[in-house]
Amino acid sequence: MRKLLAALLWALAAVPAVAQKTVELKEGWEFRRADDNTWRKATVPGTVHTDLLAHQLIPDPYVGANEKGLQWIDKKDWEYRCSFTLDDQQQRAQAAALDFRGLDTYADVYLNGQLILRAKNMFVAQEVNVKRLLRAKNELRILFHSPIAHDMPRFLQDRIVYPAGNDASDIPLSVHARKAPYHYGWDWGPRLVTSGIWRPVLLRTWDHVQLKDVWIRQLDLSPERASLEAQVTIYAQRAGSAVVRVSDGRSETGVKVQVPAGDTVLAIPLVIQQPQLWWPNGLGKPFLYEAKVTIEKDGETQVYKKRFGLRTIEVVNAPDKDGTSFFLKVNGRPVFMKGANYIPSDNFLPRVTAGHYARMFDDMRQSNFNMVRVWGGGVYEDDRFYELADENGILVWQDFMFACTLYPSDKDFLQQVREEAIYNIRRLRNHPSLALWCGNNEVAVAIKNWGWKEGYGYTDQQWSDLQKGYDVLFKSLLPDMVKAEDPGRFYFHSSPISNWGKAEDFRHGDNHYWGVWHGMEWFEAYETHVPRFMSEYGFQSFPDLHTVRKFADSSQWDLHSFVMLSHQKSAARGNTAIQTYMDHYYRKPKDFKAFLYMSQLLQAQGMKTGIEAHRRAMPYCMGSLYWQFNDCWPGPSWSGIDYYGRWKATQYAIKDAFTPLLLSVAKEGAVTATYVVSDTPADGEMRLEQHLISMNGAVLRKWESPVNAKGNASTTVQRSTTADILRGADSTGVILYSKLIKNGQLMSDNVFYFVAPRYMQLPAAEPAVTVALRGKDLIVSVSGQQLLKNVCLFLEGDDQSHFSRNYFDVLPGATVEAVLKTRLSLAEVKKQLRVTHLAQAMEP
Repeated sequence: MRKLLAALLWALAAVPAVAQKTVELKEGWEFRRADDNTWRKATVPGTVHTDLLAHQLIPDPYVGANEKGLQWIDKKDWEYRCSFTLDDQQQRAQAAALDFRGLDTYADVYLNGQLILRAKNMFVAQEVNVKRLLRAKNELRILFHSPIAHDMPRFLQDRIVYPAGNDASDIPLSVHARKAPYHYGWDWGPRLVTSGIWRPVLLRTWDHVQLKDVWIRQLDLSPERASLEAQVTIYAQRAGSAVVRVSDGRSETGVKVQVPAGDTVLAIPLVIQQPQLWWPNGLGKPFLYEAKVTIEKDGETQVYKKRFGLRTIEVVNAPDKDGTSFFLKVNGRPVFMKGANYIPSDNFLPRVTAGHYARMFDDMRQSNFNMVRVWGGGVYEDDRFYELADENGILVWQDFMFACTLYPSDKDFLQQVREEAIYNIRRLRNHPSLALWCGNNEVAVAIKNWGWKEGYGYTDQQWSDLQKGYDVLFKSLLPDMVKAEDPGRFYFHSSPISNWGKAEDFRHGDNHYWGVWHGMEWFEAYETHVPRFMSEYGFQSFPDLHTVRKFADSSQWDLHSFVMLSHQKSAARGNTAIQTYMDHYYRKPKDFKAFLYMSQLLQAQGMKTGIEAHRRAMPYCMGSLYWQFNDCWPGPSWSGIDYYGRWKATQYAIKDAFTPLLLSVAKEGAVTATYVVSDTPADGEMRLEQHLISMNGAVLRKWESPVNAKGNASTTVQRSTTADILRGADSTGVILYSKLIKNGQLMSDNVFYFVAPRYMQLPAAEPAVTVALRGKDLIVSVSGQQLLKNVCLFLEGDDQSHFSRNYFDVLPGATVEAVLKTRLSLAEVKKQLRVTHLAQAMEP
């Protein structure tokens, strides 16, 4: 009998383990309204809104004023279901789990009729062990509760209105839900409160061991070596021995360990000799290593691969001679941060594809970014977002998802935030691009300056409780989570550190300066209101005619039409502010098309003014992140790139203003000063040439001087009184053209005007335009004998083309070339190309 039992045990041990298998459940889904018996095909990942739209049960929420008629959707419960079959391998597996990467938001999940999960946080993935419930054929059903109906009892119980001014509802319920705040409305986006399976559902099967997480933790870094620790989390079905190997492609470390049943965290040392560093865009290569982790247990093997980078990042936020600094050191080098604030790219998040992310990061890199801020009113972004940030050398400022209001601080809410923080910190901490964590957007400054206590009529006790809740959440819970899960990474509880109302505010930390726009100060205020780090500022514009056509027919092409007003979410100020600033800087546009074009020029002028002022002020100011990079739907907003990925005039201006070697000219009282700003570490000897030119092409005077462009610094290279530069010339009819020359090569140039466009004597010239192939590139060339200001290239019949340059100035006698990326033929481009410039768009 003993021999028979031993033989049986030997035979069982010899049976190979079932291989790990992960399958995405994305086929065969159906959905219905919970009070309706009709099931319809659904797309997963997806949302209720996009599924309804696919069946033509609702109109496009982004067209016309349709958004307003679709508010009923978030008041209903919705149900999704699918069936799936296990193959032989999955049926033989000893363990199985369903991994819900993202459920939005309140969801009851049933497998074969059994409740397996009650989800209540959009930002947290949930994995459920389901081996005991699985059959050969299975049904998965998910009931999504209306977020409005779910949270209304909380509002009634709390008997307090939270100051969520961006929640576009009479009763602001967004504060109760751990769900993307912007879904409830913002001053640049619609109110479309979604439900659905917004990230994939995975079925995982295995026998003995599951590799759950790998953290490549950098312990020490020098030019000679990098000391690392791979913290490997595994789940074992039963206790036993396991072999763990960690490799970086050059060397491998292996250990044999005894692991108990359940979760185990193993720390495996790894050393890299002569490490290559990861650098931000513009300063070097964002070099990435690949870690390979292999686990073997009971004949089962699992392999995990993860890229990582080696670098040091220090956020220096400390008292100094000027106040309180805020800047980043990367690999020991102070770096001026150039970039923008990022919002989610769609109200319906599953529509954001890998291709969209790739194009977006290409736009960032082309625009000379080295940082992007993931703003706290959206979502913790998709894994691909951070992978592309790593690959492109774009540092990530990561907010936790809280913005512009106070929040509950009850036990359940805090527990939800704790789980959310742990999940997302662990998910993101491997990325070399991750620079810092910030607790929230604008809540701390709002408590002090936005008049919430009086405006909402809080009692002293209510106000005290709300502030105590803030401290628990942002000054205790979140920093504790960062310290425990991502030690060494910088955390601060709220951005901005200082308000923008007083001069002293600009001496301390980061600042959101909204004196321009919300304060209705002119663009010149950017030159005098310069903080230590500008993490928000901006100005609105309308998108171009291609995009307007997507949501409004020609009958609505009026600033005050119903559709235009419905897409202007900054209702209290938006269109009025654009018109007021336009009247100040420009003459009246000739028609609606001209208005769209001039609104973009206006925005570009403001952003150029701000960025150049920030860069000229380095090292006092060490960062400029404008609001905002992108859009979540089509309409007027602060974005530089619209919902469809089209560059506005602003984005072209930003690309030039963020150039690594910037030549900048500014009026400073009676003086006109010229600066050279360099991001590169080395000094450079160059020659500055400056010309005073009439708009008709006459060179009135010219002068030159040698300059030393100091590395990683801003240097004043020329200062003269404006009167001495003009020497009697009419300031309304001349241009100051400056250029930096090194070894006969143009390194940087600048076109400067002494007056606003409304006062300029712009020639009514016709541009000379040619379109030709040069190798594989299609080149558009524009020239003129007189000044052509803000030349706009527009392809009438194609809305997917992109010009490498646009909205540019052509000096008298000069030619400017733009490379065109298009699907059109050369003949089609010649037929459809429209060229205009400012003199043709403004009334005399």
